[in-house]
Amino acid sequence: MTETRKTIAEWEADLGGQIRTLRRRAEMTQRDLASSANVSVGTIRNLESGAGSTLTTLVSVARVLGRSDWLLALAPPVTVSPLAMLDARNR
Repeated sequence: MTETRKTIAEWEADLGGQIRTLRRRAEMTQRDLASSANVSVGTIRNLESGAGSTLTTLVSVARVLGRSDWLLALAPPVTVSPLAMLDARNR
């Protein structure tokens, strides 16, 4: 299935699987990750199983696992102002 055709549940399952893989590579238990991310073990279990999570949890867990790059990919810094481009075009 192409990335653009995935359902929300499929995205959650894929991200959860990636979180689980990263946690295991870091040789962390769910309890270790939960403690470092300041969330409950149940929250980590839900996240890894694709049962849903909050944005706050995803951010906390991604940071603990060294994947802040995921967050930057979601919201890259704005380098060009759309208003400045429009103003330049109208000159």
